[in-house]
Amino acid sequence: MAPLLLPLLLLRPVTRALRPAALPVLRPAVAATRAFGALLGGGSAGAPGPALPHLLQPRRRAPGLCSCTCGGLHTEGDKAFAEFLMDEIKEERKIQKHKSLPKMSGDWELGVQGTEAKLVRRLAGERITVTFNINNSIPPTFDDEPAEGQKAQEEQEPELTSTPNFVVEVVKDDTKKALVLDCHYPEDEVGQEEEDESDIFSIREVSFQPASDSEWKDTNYTLNTDSLDWALYDHLMDFLADRGVDNKFADELVELSTALEHQEYINFLEDLKGFVKCQ
Repeated sequence: MAPLLLPLLLLRPVTRALRPAALPVLRPAVAATRAFGALLGGGSAGAPGPALPHLLQPRRRAPGLCSCTCGGLHTEGDKAFAEFLMDEIKEERKIQKHKSLPKMSGDWELGVQGTEAKLVRRLAGERITVTFNINNSIPPTFDDEPAEGQKAQEEQEPELTSTPNFVVEVVKDDTKKALVLDCHYPEDEVGQEEEDESDIFSIREVSFQPASDSEWKDTNYTLNTDSLDWALYDHLMDFLADRGVDNKFADELVELSTALEHQEYINFLEDLKGFVKCQ
């Protein structure tokens, strides 16, 4: 009998270990599930849980923002503005007189940097440089009430003309000084067609400046031509004419400046359209 009792005694601990009452299986799983639910903001019943972590929150787009990656503001007004600019660019290209900048007669070398243009000419030991900027070069137009016979002509928009101020710098090879003449187009002279050959541009100021300095000095004496003797003024105009700065040059300068101003205006409209459309 003794040998039979030994296997029975060995089987009793194994049977106890397999009883369901001794196996708390579900409690750890429930605790882990609640902890994860609290992390997601579920919390317990009746009590709101903590806010969602930033990485788990859904991305929301602010009202008016575009669906592209630029993050810019796009409104219905912007859309209408861009469509208007597209039509405006097409119309400006239709009326563009010069697809490329016209050339100046007289062996002038043209250099353009943005809105500033420079014309250089060498003549018998002298360097003549004419510099102008197209910014604010279009005179303002005054809307006068047209006569009845001119209403049909006034319906068409007038052609804009650029008449910039320009500076003439004359430098001799054997000197360190530059004679600088500040010129402009008087409003009462532009567009006039008279029988006598009057000057279409005027000298406003005359001064000497260092030829090598990049910036001229305001302390140098400047002569204003408003109080200048007419004989001296005529000699200054003849001095410019002998170096190619005459009425013909002034006319060609207006044509060049107008073409450059129109070109820059179209480029500005292109940039504005791209900015509004966020391209």
